[in-house]
Amino acid sequence: MESIKIAPSILAADFGRLAEQVERAQAAGADLIHIDVMDGRFVPNITMGPLVVEAVARVAKIPLDVHLMIVEPDRFVQRFADSGADSISVHVEACAHLHRVLGQIGAAGCRPGLALNPHTPAMVLAEVLDMVDIVNVMTVNPGFGGQTFIASMTAKIRALRAMIDTAGTDVEIEVDGGVNADTVGSVKDAGATIAIAGTCVFQHEKGIAAGIRELRRAAAK
Repeated sequence: MESIKIAPSILAADFGRLAEQVERAQAAGADLIHIDVMDGRFVPNITMGPLVVEAVARVAKIPLDVHLMIVEPDRFVQRFADSGADSISVHVEACAHLHRVLGQIGAAGCRPGLALNPHTPAMVLAEVLDMVDIVNVMTVNPGFGGQTFIASMTAKIRALRAMIDTAGTDVEIEVDGGVNADTVGSVKDAGATIAIAGTCVFQHEKGIAAGIRELRRAAAK
């Protein structure tokens, strides 16, 4: 398998220096910038909205991966697409009409993604696998950064990889939550292709570039 892609999550960035931190991450070889949108309803936290995506889009030269942890995501898909999102992931648990929302994301010109909370089984993708480009496996309960990786989620990643390979589709698996130098190797071995990492990149004691280098070295072992 190719080297796993690194997607630093700006949830852990210093928002007083956000543009600078995004520039440093992409200069250090980040493959995507991950943006966590929380509404205080679907998850117990409020973070950022389209204006932050617009601000990041002004400095980012790599794709923006937007993760909507919100209720009624269909109401906001177009706004985030217009703000500069390249991919938009919605939660299966938040969508009453999942086919419609995934179609809406594609029609807005973005790569459709589907996020699964830890308790949600892989098999929920069976009816929509042909509509998604990305599956985001939550390896923590969503809402806050800096949580501990739920090790049992590696079995879900393997199940998804088997499902995708059997279907012959080109769907990426990204892993979100508790990803660091100790866990990135196991998620890559299980079949993940994108590692979302916040704290271990933006809050690394030796800087952003050192955090990304450490992840890549750990994933290559």
